[in-house]
Amino acid sequence: MPSSRPRRPGRTLATLIVVALLVAGGLLAWNKVTGAERSFTARCVAGTDGDAAALTLEQSDIAALIGAIALERELPARALTIAIATAMQESRLRNLDYGDRDSLGVFQQRPSQDWGTAEQVMDPYYATNAFFDVLVTIEGYRDLEVTDAAQRVQRSAFPNAYAQHESLARLFASAMSGYSPGTLTCRLPAVDPETASGLGDRLVERLALDLPSLAAQADSERWVISAVALGAGDRHAERMGWAVATWVLMTAEHTGASVVTVNGQVWQRADGAEASWRPLAEGEPGYDDAAGVVGVR
Repeated sequence: MPSSRPRRPGRTLATLIVVALLVAGGLLAWNKVTGAERSFTARCVAGTDGDAAALTLEQSDIAALIGAIALERELPARALTIAIATAMQESRLRNLDYGDRDSLGVFQQRPSQDWGTAEQVMDPYYATNAFFDVLVTIEGYRDLEVTDAAQRVQRSAFPNAYAQHESLARLFASAMSGYSPGTLTCRLPAVDPETASGLGDRLVERLALDLPSLAAQADSERWVISAVALGAGDRHAERMGWAVATWVLMTAEHTGASVVTVNGQVWQRADGAEASWRPLAEGEPGYDDAAGVVGVR
């Protein structure tokens, strides 16, 4: 005959609590082992506490090539600020295959307005150079408001809209030009083995597209890029080193870069949400590098 003794709700609740604690404890232990203790949004951030801005990895990749073209053309940081603010307003820094009327690409340039063919303006390299080609013809553009300079190039129906992106553009442009060293970092997911194994090929290929004045040389277990050849000379080697190092970070999702060193500092992809620049310790790879030398592995 079944027992008529009533169940004790407290005992059942206590059992559930114990099971929940055991599960939670197991998950915490597993997360510590796998390095998944803290999830994060992959992105690149420029600036400092209280004054920072972020871009997605897709946006960062396009911003990196715009910044590289500005470096190759020896344009001032102001030109890059104007370009990034413009691209943010026009396409949110994406290479769009659609737009208002026949507008296309990162800068939403219109083939019907003599910006080039549809195929050309959909090429971010062509589009960026076309934008800069017009910008540099504007007398005194460095001293103009970002909105005014952008409008003189784009001839937009909404000329005041560019101003809303000026702060973000300025923070990224300053870091990407090397004027604000160590203020740009990227938080990236772990690189897959296939991408990691192809780092050298991907880095050399992307460097040839973005920064053809430079070359990556194999050095033991890393790749080395000297930024001195960018036209600024030895006197600006440290600044150019930071400019190239930020480019490496912003393209790392494509190339598979996991560790970047420059001017006595190191960034490590494995730090995840905590990834930032820190001083190299004596004996670490890159510690003895000359100013302007960027190490990648």
